Amino acid sequence: MSANKKTSTVKKNKVSLPLAIVKVNVTFNNTLISLTDTAGNVLAWQTSGANGFKGSRKSTPYAAQISAEEICKRAKEFQVKKLMIEIKGPGAGRESVLRAFAGQDFEVLSIRDKTPVPHNGCRLPKRRRI
Repeated sequence: MSANKKTSTVKKNKVSLPLAIVKVNVTFNNTLISLTDTAGNVLAWQTSGANGFKGSRKSTPYAAQISAEEICKRAKEFQVKKLMIEIKGPGAGRESVLRAFAGQDFEVLSIRDKTPVPHNGCRLPKRRRI
């Protein structure tokens, strides 16, 4: 008996997003960039370490720029036209990431700074009496 098996080919549907959110986390040691849809689902991510930078070179503005250009390439694969950028952290690559996105042919709708600001925190424990 010969069973007729249907060979099915799986087609990957090209996801086209008109609007995406780029979340940038710039620390003193690394730069992490995530490309998400409007619901917050991560579509692609890139770090300076994933680009081959090691040690103190990961925290440079050049490494952040290269990571941003890689995310721009991935965003073009998803046919993204408009971007909203959320940047967080005190690192050195903040400006170079923004310039990398501005240099591409995306329409940047907004740039939000979500860096946490200290507010003097919790109350200290009472002083020790000796």
